[in-house]
Amino acid sequence: MKIAMLARNANLYSHRRLKEAAEARGHTLDILNTLRCTVHIASHRPQVFYNGSPIQDYDAVIPRIGASITNYGLAILRQFEMAGIWSLNESVAIGRSRDKLRSLQILAKHGLGLPLTAYANDPKAAEEIIRAVKGPPVVIKLIEGTQGIGVVLAETMSSAKSVIEAFRGANVNILVQEFIKEAGGTDIRALVVGGKVVAAMKRTGAADEFRSNLHRGGSAQVIKITPEERSTAVRAAKRMGLNVCGVDMLRSNHGPVIMEVNSSPGLEGIESATGKDIAGQIIDFIVANAKGGTTKTKGRG
Repeated sequence: MKIAMLARNANLYSHRRLKEAAEARGHTLDILNTLRCTVHIASHRPQVFYNGSPIQDYDAVIPRIGASITNYGLAILRQFEMAGIWSLNESVAIGRSRDKLRSLQILAKHGLGLPLTAYANDPKAAEEIIRAVKGPPVVIKLIEGTQGIGVVLAETMSSAKSVIEAFRGANVNILVQEFIKEAGGTDIRALVVGGKVVAAMKRTGAADEFRSNLHRGGSAQVIKITPEERSTAVRAAKRMGLNVCGVDMLRSNHGPVIMEVNSSPGLEGIESATGKDIAGQIIDFIVANAKGGTTKTKGRG
């Protein structure tokens, strides 16, 4: 099988591991810099070009699109899909996951556990939305942030209002969420592949850090998740339309609550914590499921 990966940095651990896993199974995996891809749009002949040459003969594509180039990356991925190349995660599903507000709306619609969340455009409504999520304290997030960037814990009413007003004054869209104190600065990352949780880890934030992201100095250890947490992760992946994703959850007093569904989860932390060959399981899923022309963007919330 011939596989393409859309990724800007071929040297990242996750990308190297996927390439190694594919080649160990006798497949070819080419890592294509997303920004060097271009699309040529013509009736009945959708094409992607890479470094000026047309791309063809790939059986599947693995989208590892950075958050900073989401729109461009999704445009390229859509062209792959239009050409009938099977995508590990489809463009519509990735677009849902990258918009925190839309993803929370979808998950809430289907009854999945979430922290209380509020969204408003008017900075004058700051106090109203803070109280709506039973704060302070509250967590304030950029709608399109990633890896803990653009996430602020505001512990008083005055500080929360100041942060909200500052973000909105800069015309930046934010969400305000309740602070799950009982989580104690830890969260759970469940890795879902093909509708099954294949690995899970507990992430703990660095000292004096409420965010548990490994990129921000957090640590990880293997964890046995509960049946409810496993079901929550699987249902979240299904509702988002993602074949592979990381579902981040907190343990609250009223059960697991989903913080985020990540369509391009990193593999280093979870492979190191669990000792599992996650990259190999992803490649095996691609081989078992990739069939030319079967990509269908579902498009429904």
